Amino acid sequence: MIEIDQLQKSYGAVRAVDGIDLRVARGELFAFLGPNGAGKTTTIRILTGLTRIGGGRAAIGGHDITLEPQAAKRQCGLVPQHVNLDSELTVRQNLDIHGRLFGMAPARRRTRTAELLDYVEMADRIDQPVKQLSGGLKRRLMIARALMHEPMLLFLDEPTVGLDPAIRRRIWALIKRVQQDGATIFLTTHYIEEAEFLAGRVAFLDQGRIVALDRPQDLMARLGAWAIDRINGEAMETRYFATREEATSYSASQDCGFTLRRVNLEDAFLSLTGKKVS
Repeated sequence: MIEIDQLQKSYGAVRAVDGIDLRVARGELFAFLGPNGAGKTTTIRILTGLTRIGGGRAAIGGHDITLEPQAAKRQCGLVPQHVNLDSELTVRQNLDIHGRLFGMAPARRRTRTAELLDYVEMADRIDQPVKQLSGGLKRRLMIARALMHEPMLLFLDEPTVGLDPAIRRRIWALIKRVQQDGATIFLTTHYIEEAEFLAGRVAFLDQGRIVALDRPQDLMARLGAWAIDRINGEAMETRYFATREEATSYSASQDCGFTLRRVNLEDAFLSLTGKKVS
């Protein structure tokens, strides 16, 4: 669904995207992780036609984004980081405008609006002004809007930022449902557990380059299964172990406080880059 070869983008002397190669299969839920400034949003902006490509090649659903920009864009739906709904309009009107922009016939716009609001459990909000919605409902509406023209590929750029844990998990369930219904999903997030739970494969991006790409469980398995965190002076040290027994044996030999836990995806990212996903 996504083909990227040596993708590049610079802003002055800053290389935001530095020679990325990537393939994302149809129906895959793929996570793109990295710290602020790693190039995640720039990559999405290029793929969705919002930023011009600086070098290399990218295609969406077989359509080159430079040679066939309109055909490529029609394959995509986008949920950006920031809420960009029209707050003065109703839920229905926001979806209707999006349908108009994609040339959908009036009857299809009405049918699709009803389908999607049922899908995101907002049918009872159809005539409510967006400015009256909670943050979680706005995020659900943005996902519905992105799906309005029935795209094959959905870009989610930090779709749960700022939401409380309970609402975030409701959005996770909706994202998994969208994938199970056949869409390809390209996800960026700062919530490491989000990618660990949702994604079939994960790419770690650092300074515009992919430094690792694998299934979450395989990236974590490179370190071990268990971790011990302990304070050493002013620093936090973490050691990794294949089994809980090994970790427990090590901790018994220490004379300072420690925390025993399972290895997570952020451990894998830290071990590769020395940075947190933030």
